[in-house]
Amino acid sequence: MINEPVVDKLVEKLGTPEHPASRYALCEDVAKRARQIIDQEQSQGLHELPGNVKEIALACQEIVSGKLTMTKD
Repeated sequence: MINEPVVDKLVEKLGTPEHPASRYALCEDVAKRARQIIDQEQSQGLHELPGNVKEIALACQEIVSGKLTMTKD
């Protein structure tokens, strides 16, 4: 279970004042990014990320740092 960063902070960082994010949008975007990270690992021949970081945790860290933003499909 991910306790840090807090889900409310992730939702706040993911959205914008004009287009606030929902928890559902958070789940979609984190899952999509985690799948991308897994695909990158497999194409590089890795079995896990350095430091034993999980893909979902890395996606959440990217949201907090501003590297990942909400997508509109």
